[in-house]
Amino acid sequence: MLNPSLRCTAFSGPNRIATGELRHVALKAKQAFDLHPQRPVLIFEDASGGQLDLPLELPAADLLRLVAQPLLRQAEPPASPRKPGRPKLGVVAREVTLLPRHWDWLAAQPGGASVALRKLVEAARKVLSAEDQRRASQEAAYRFMQVMAGNEAGFEDAARALFAGDNHRFEVLIQSWPDDVRDHVSLLSVDAFAG
Repeated sequence: MLNPSLRCTAFSGPNRIATGELRHVALKAKQAFDLHPQRPVLIFEDASGGQLDLPLELPAADLLRLVAQPLLRQAEPPASPRKPGRPKLGVVAREVTLLPRHWDWLAAQPGGASVALRKLVEAARKVLSAEDQRRASQEAAYRFMQVMAGNEAGFEDAARALFAGDNHRFEVLIQSWPDDVRDHVSLLSVDAFAG
């Protein structure tokens, strides 16, 4: 199911026609499709750069009803016997397999193994979150570029510059692309060059 408040951008050919929540963008895309059925109208999810496939040939009311359907929620699992951990705090007990020297080191840490592991995980998350964000930005920009600029001059070199983190070269290579496509690629790739 689609999330009606998902952030998206729609293009009619190389022209950006709407940016915002999916329900708003879907309606603008439908209007553009009805106005120029021979022109491709594409909708992209902003976070991933992935293309959304909406049936724009449907009547507007049906399309909006489809987009507005609430997300399906997984049913709550039946109550099970109490397990180790602190469920009220969201703590979940799971098995971890380590070598004896790792267990020895963890046992010697203040607060014991659980506290030491939580601290290690939090520290790693802080370090990796910037890298993860950079990688996600690169992937989103590349997905969008493949669809909207795959035939544009300098596409392959721009993709290489994107993944190499060479912002100056990237901006030079996409300069000749259609304005809206270039601007959206730049927006999606903003975190790709951070740090």
